[in-house]
Amino acid sequence: MAGRSITVVGECVADAFVERGAARAGELALRVLPGGGPANTAVALARLGTPTRFLGRISTDPFGDLFRAHLEGSGVDLSAAVRAAEPSTLALAAVDADGHADYSFHAEGTADWHWTERELAAARTDGAVCVHTGSLALVREPGGPRIEDLLAEVRPAATVSIDPNVRPLLVEPEAYRRRLARWCELADVLRLSADDLALLLPGATPEQASDRWHEAGARLVVVTLAEHGALASLDGRRVRVPAPPTTVVDTVGAGDSFTAGLLHSLAEQGRLGGRLDALTVEDLEQACTFAARVAARTVSVAGANPPRAGEL
Repeated sequence: MAGRSITVVGECVADAFVERGAARAGELALRVLPGGGPANTAVALARLGTPTRFLGRISTDPFGDLFRAHLEGSGVDLSAAVRAAEPSTLALAAVDADGHADYSFHAEGTADWHWTERELAAARTDGAVCVHTGSLALVREPGGPRIEDLLAEVRPAATVSIDPNVRPLLVEPEAYRRRLARWCELADVLRLSADDLALLLPGATPEQASDRWHEAGARLVVVTLAEHGALASLDGRRVRVPAPPTTVVDTVGAGDSFTAGLLHSLAEQGRLGGRLDALTVEDLEQACTFAARVAARTVSVAGANPPRAGEL
């Protein structure tokens, strides 16, 4: 896996979608799909052809079996994943007429947050050119600070990518704000959505936010703007790319797929493995354009179901 492999650290979440009209009176019909921001990113990377290892604490319950089948079926290496005794995290999602999902979470005492230093040691020696993480696994105790320590240890050899993926129903946005300066010190790539931006820096434009996070240490900041495409800022040099026209079924996993497309393209260009010193604005525009195509393909189908390379 050496050369352009990427390690993803984080959670798996069972996304239970309400199936309106599919149940009898007095019943609720659910369709359960494998999800979780980091897991979605790992699946998308592997399907695009990037050698990908997923380091997650995956439960031994039926949802955990679903996660393993989904990840391995997409080509993700689970050799370092932990078989955890705790139950899986569950998200109940209701999708509105515009394809946007409204979530409620069942996440107390679940497998994803209880990292030990021994469990994370597998990521220190796997030779990946990039370590990507974020979302709930990075912000929740007790595992979040241990993942931060891991990122500090792998930085000499690997590019660090972080997606905050703010989930205000589970963790107050202020908790993300308190940790964000440290994440910018650790991250070479910071990718977030317009919704994340509104929660982390209310009233700030993507340009203003990028400048602030550059000052805190992140060299590349990318803000995805749904149907308006994305803004990328490399040390203050801006790139804007449009969103390809598409019919939206739902937006689940769109940002995770964009991140995967971005990292896949940067890996193919040979730009990962350090502090992005060789990355040019032209390289970045190419990567973001490709990432937008991957995200557009993902929102055109139900759930977090990113495309394989041959489908683009």
